[in-house]
Amino acid sequence: MKIKIVNNSKHPLPSYETLTSAGMDLRANIDDPVVLKSLDRTLVPTGLFIELPAGYEAQIRPRSGLAYKKGISILNTPGTIDADYRGEIKVILINLSKEDFIIKDGERIAQMIISAHEKAEWLQVEELIETERGSGGFGHTGTN
Repeated sequence: MKIKIVNNSKHPLPSYETLTSAGMDLRANIDDPVVLKSLDRTLVPTGLFIELPAGYEAQIRPRSGLAYKKGISILNTPGTIDADYRGEIKVILINLSKEDFIIKDGERIAQMIISAHEKAEWLQVEELIETERGSGGFGHTGTN
């Protein structure tokens, strides 16, 4: 699949790190380092603009290494970039650790996955088919 991209950053295009990677790393495109204090959030620009085909979205997800090692995550994860959005891709980072985190220019801050999706059409009915689970919600199947 070919996707149109405008790269106004100082960095190479997002790419897959391995042959079977699902996500491409996104890099911070900033002039000066940003200090992200404990429990603070910030919007980090990437300098990237994309044109997705209809029926596709780009999902923005945390990087597992940053999450585990530094406590850095994304607030609206996964973030969705719709096919008709033409603005800059920006990432809402949050620091869930107790230490400051310094975001540097070019740092890999998130990963982006291109995913197909379906359009739903609602069919309003009076009742739904019963299942074994029924309306059992959070923790319904136990914790073990």
